[in-house]
Amino acid sequence: MWSEGVWEIARARHSPTKFLVTDNPVTFYCRVMFKSEWTYPNDPSLKQIGTRTIFPLGLDSCLIITHLQLVRNLWATPTEFRENARYFDQTMKHLGEIQFGRELAEDEVLRINYILKQRATRYVAASEREWLFPERRVPTTDWKALDDDWFLLPHVWKVGFSGGIYAGNDRGSTFAADEHGRHPWERGFQNKKQRDLEWALHIRSREEWAKKRAGKPRAMVDPRIGRHNFKDKMMDEFLQEQLTP
Repeated sequence: MWSEGVWEIARARHSPTKFLVTDNPVTFYCRVMFKSEWTYPNDPSLKQIGTRTIFPLGLDSCLIITHLQLVRNLWATPTEFRENARYFDQTMKHLGEIQFGRELAEDEVLRINYILKQRATRYVAASEREWLFPERRVPTTDWKALDDDWFLLPHVWKVGFSGGIYAGNDRGSTFAADEHGRHPWERGFQNKKQRDLEWALHIRSREEWAKKRAGKPRAMVDPRIGRHNFKDKMMDEFLQEQLTP
């Protein structure tokens, strides 16, 4: 399920505050599942559409993984299980689709640190003592409101609407899976009805995301896969149309 999610490596190079280290480094955040209700060893389930994975990779870089179904439908019920939810399977990922380059604002780093600290079991560490207390400076401590501006989402316009991955080699071995990890022999593989519905939701989602994130730093993808500048241009044209009387 991690491989099938949308990956972004966000940076904090321009923020005075850097990321925390905790004893729960691979942190799950679901906005409707509260810390008071889910304490160690219990966690929000990764199977749920609204569960994000937040994993600091260093002082100024953080991996954020979002389920594809949430990216395609930003109003999906967070606690519903994602399509074809399972923990183990043969999988393959296109590394060129990993988003990168977005610089987080100070308040966004503080919000991530607040989530990390709240989900820690016992220990939290930082290079500066002040960073250990994000709750003192974070814009809100309302668990449900921490991502109201959708800052934890990747660049929605740069998430491809592909039908999955097909691969083969010169020995005759093949691999095929749709975007939800279903293989050709499994029920629901490349479900056209589901894809048509998700396409309509995807268009609406990227438009609403663009309006909410207008003027904010944007992530990029490997320009060799052809969605970097082109998708930014499409987004800018859409926003300009919204401003035209």
